[in-house]
Amino acid sequence: MSSNSFAYNEQSGGGEAAELGQEATSTISPSGAFGLFSSDWKKNEDLKQMLESNKDSAKLDAMKRIVGMIAKGKNASELFPAVVKNVASKNIEIKKLVYVYLVRYAEEQQDLALLSISTFQRALKDPNQLIRASALRVLSSIRVPIIVPVMMLAIKEASADLSPYVRKNAAHAIQKLYSLDPEQKEMLIEVIEKLLKDKSTLVAGSVVMAFEEVCPDRIDLIHRNYRKLCNLLVDVEEWGQVVIIHMLTRYARTQFVSPWREDGGLEDNEKNFYESEEEEEKEKSSRKKSYAMDPDHRLLIRNTKPLLQSRNAAVVMAVAQLYWHISPKSEAGVISKSLVRLLRSNREVQYIVLQNIATMSIERKGMFEPYLKSFYVRSTDPTMIKTLKLEILTNLANEANISTLLREFQTYVRSQDKEFAAATIQTIGRCATSITEVTDTCLNGLVCLLSNRDEIVVAESVVVIKKLLQMQPAQHGEIIKHMAKLLDSITVPVARASILWLIGENCERVPKIAPDVLRKMAKSFTSEDDLVKLQILNLAAKLYLTNSKQTKLLTQYILNLGKYDQNYDIRDRTRFIRQLIVPNEKSGALSKYAKKIFLAQKPAPLLESPFKDRDRFQLGTLSHTLNIKASGYLELSNWPEVAPDPSVRNVEVIESAKEWTPLGKTKKEKPMKKFYSESEEEDEEEEKEDEDENPSDSSSDSESGSGSESGDTGTSNEDSSEDSSSGQDSETGSQAEAERQKVAKRNSKTKRKSDSENREKKNENSRASESSSEESSSMEDSSSESESESGSDSEPAPRNVATAKERKPQQERHPPSKDVFLLDLDDFNPVSTPVALPTPALSPSLIADLEGLNLSTSSSVINVSTPVFVPTKTHELLHRMHGKGLAAHYCFPRQPCIFSDKMVSVQITLTNTSDRKIENIHIGGKRLPVGMQMHAFHPIDSLEPEGSVTVSVGIDFCDSTQTASFQLCTKDDCFNVTLQPPVGELLSPVAMSEKDFKKEQACLCLTSICSANQGTLTGMNETSATLIAAPQNFTPSMILQKVVNVANLGAVPSSQDNVHRFAARTVHSGSLMLVTVELKEGSTAQLIINTEKTVIGSVLLRELKPVLSQG
Repeated sequence: MSSNSFAYNEQSGGGEAAELGQEATSTISPSGAFGLFSSDWKKNEDLKQMLESNKDSAKLDAMKRIVGMIAKGKNASELFPAVVKNVASKNIEIKKLVYVYLVRYAEEQQDLALLSISTFQRALKDPNQLIRASALRVLSSIRVPIIVPVMMLAIKEASADLSPYVRKNAAHAIQKLYSLDPEQKEMLIEVIEKLLKDKSTLVAGSVVMAFEEVCPDRIDLIHRNYRKLCNLLVDVEEWGQVVIIHMLTRYARTQFVSPWREDGGLEDNEKNFYESEEEEEKEKSSRKKSYAMDPDHRLLIRNTKPLLQSRNAAVVMAVAQLYWHISPKSEAGVISKSLVRLLRSNREVQYIVLQNIATMSIERKGMFEPYLKSFYVRSTDPTMIKTLKLEILTNLANEANISTLLREFQTYVRSQDKEFAAATIQTIGRCATSITEVTDTCLNGLVCLLSNRDEIVVAESVVVIKKLLQMQPAQHGEIIKHMAKLLDSITVPVARASILWLIGENCERVPKIAPDVLRKMAKSFTSEDDLVKLQILNLAAKLYLTNSKQTKLLTQYILNLGKYDQNYDIRDRTRFIRQLIVPNEKSGALSKYAKKIFLAQKPAPLLESPFKDRDRFQLGTLSHTLNIKASGYLELSNWPEVAPDPSVRNVEVIESAKEWTPLGKTKKEKPMKKFYSESEEEDEEEEKEDEDENPSDSSSDSESGSGSESGDTGTSNEDSSEDSSSGQDSETGSQAEAERQKVAKRNSKTKRKSDSENREKKNENSRASESSSEESSSMEDSSSESESESGSDSEPAPRNVATAKERKPQQERHPPSKDVFLLDLDDFNPVSTPVALPTPALSPSLIADLEGLNLSTSSSVINVSTPVFVPTKTHELLHRMHGKGLAAHYCFPRQPCIFSDKMVSVQITLTNTSDRKIENIHIGGKRLPVGMQMHAFHPIDSLEPEGSVTVSVGIDFCDSTQTASFQLCTKDDCFNVTLQPPVGELLSPVAMSEKDFKKEQACLCLTSICSANQGTLTGMNETSATLIAAPQNFTPSMILQKVVNVANLGAVPSSQDNVHRFAARTVHSGSLMLVTVELKEGSTAQLIINTEKTVIGSVLLRELKPVLSQG
């Protein structure tokens, strides 16, 4: 609706209101009949008549029109008496609009508003919460000291109101009352303390705002409400979030120690290879002791992170400044993407965000380097935005991206915005000073700009060139000569003054040009700008001191002109120079040092960012934007050296502590330990007695016990004994005998109460007979074991009870894993102990299987050995951000895979970094290359917050480094992940003698030659490379360290000091991999790899060569 039509409606109205308006105008003055042509003081008479009407519809219409006038910025204060009469209206809609009007004008019409205070006090008891809140707002808007007690009482009552909306308005009223009467501070603090305990998200933001206005130094009020505010933060309305985040930032800087200490310490690649694991753990623990983040500190950082996705730019900016000021430097990078997203907002938001990014980019360039293109200038950007983007691009410039930025700057220089073009030239100068590699390039580019048609561009180029030449003037005499020629065409005073200063400083390097320039300047001295005149005087003085023969008369002429100049600065400079350089009777001792004064070496200018010193202000504040301390600014305190007592944040019912103490896990472990303790104590007692009576029996018991720990679960699987040989049967038979002994011992324990001594003798006899039968025939043992497993009818009833008792704890310990028990046992093996293999790892059947994989005839002497070294390096499988809190890392433990001898064992560590439980973690769809197979881990039912679990998977990579792609799934999501093995992890180390190594190498190389003669490409291949490194890098220990760190190879004994040999088999096909490092004279060595797998051999050669060559 246009303003004319609105004015017409104000005069004419509609319906009954129009009739009332016409009656009013006709009764007051006959001139009112002209409607629009009536005088201004009568234009609202119709509204007054409507407000005095007996009909609510007319009053409501009038109030709507009045509120509409206020919304459009029109003055409606003259209607105050007519509006305030309706404050006691019984119509709720009218009363709401009346209160809206009174809030706006109560401060201006205080006397009339005071007449209705009794009505406002009655409204504070109104059943409608909106009326109660509006009455409180109006009451606090009447800024008259006499009603302070009434306001104080109303605020106290409203703070205990059942409606959170009323309590929110009570928090707003606190600030108004404090500004009216600061002496009420103590009573208001009591109300603030009460409202801070409020659990409503509607109240939280308002009461924190009141806290910031009234008592920002009372940090003790926040202690017990800190965790509640952190947890409520996500649900608070947007402007409340901004206030709370700023307050919590100040709180964190006073209550927690600096998280920036954790950046110290050695990196992983600096640790010694032969350093023991205990020393590594000690170092790690000492680092952790030096800094451990407070759980409440982590709670604040974690709970504010989701707000980076807020639609409100102020909230995102508040979270960004919080991360900048209180989070570890390694975690502050998450804010960069959110801040770049805000650059799509309107120009006012862009201006504030870019100012903060400019400050951040000075200290931490790496945060915004990935988003460099987001700061490229657009043609539609206003000048203020362009200048800020230029500043950020300058801060992010480095050797890697400077060429791209210079091409971008070339475009900016041609911009029609002259102020922006001048700023670009200054930016090029700053890049030239900060990056020495491009100094000459920038200087040449600026010299090219001197021929530009635009005078402003030329002038700015001259100023910047002058600063650059000041750093290395001796190398650029030609540039100075070129700039001297430009004096005839350049008219900008700053540029002319810069050229004259450069010529004066380098007058000895251009002895022919400088006097001629002074001659030209003497002609135009009277018409020059004051800035140029001062530089002409300086040039004359410098030339007089260095070349007085040619310039003496010119200098005197210029000094005479300056003596009578209108500007007193020029007159003073002239008198000073004359007394200093022209000796006479009156001149003092200072004239002796004239040359040192004028021709002294000037320090090169330091081109710094204008945002360098803004980091003293908190980001996102008005003070930071203006670069001066604004009124009401609260400074951030320095980090305390020692953290204050964290127990002050504990409340009576500690709810948030559950997030940090794994109580659920301890509750589950306690009954399990108690359950095992009974049977374990009995076993220990019996074993002690047995050791006293028969040491040989006790040793056999201990062996069988260790075997049962690794093998009982294996014997419980039905499909594990079909392909085993007689050696395995004998082992399982001994395990069965061990079980029988334990059962007999438990039975004797129960019956020992009646006749213990006789029972012990019987047990000895039975054990002796069992041991003799065990030695007599392994076949009988294996048959007895199969009988005990298949048919339990032959066993007595007490034996069944005992075996059930014995196996029950294992079932309770791993209830979900009924199919594969070895997997779960493997999960608890530490990653750094690869030698913790099952005892029968080299059983006769396993050796027989490995012998079948050998190609040579002497396979019996080549055995699989344990790894020489297990790297602790982990690879990221799933980032916690992509996994919605689920993080996954994997490593290669270099252990035999329990699923298949052709698979590589991979340990995956799953960590829940979120604050919620993750359920049903499993491997979903697999996208594997042809021939590749994968054995997944058993699904994990749930993973508690901050919990971690390690699982094992087996992957048959088919002797290739192809990527295994699959899905890591939870109950709600599936995440695509990829796993690629290093070539060194596709090998299994073997132990062999030097003689066998040479024999295998010669035999298979011969096979390769024969195959080549026959036209085939099969057989062993030999690949070699020459290594060059310092002699200290070719010591035996260094070579061993570097080789086994890259590949899972076994060391072969060598009788030659200059030859080092290593051997392994590929996991899938069992092909031999023979590696030889032969040291030559000087600092060279020969690396030779013999293998049938040509691809793996060449890849391994590429990986070993740089490692062995480097220092």
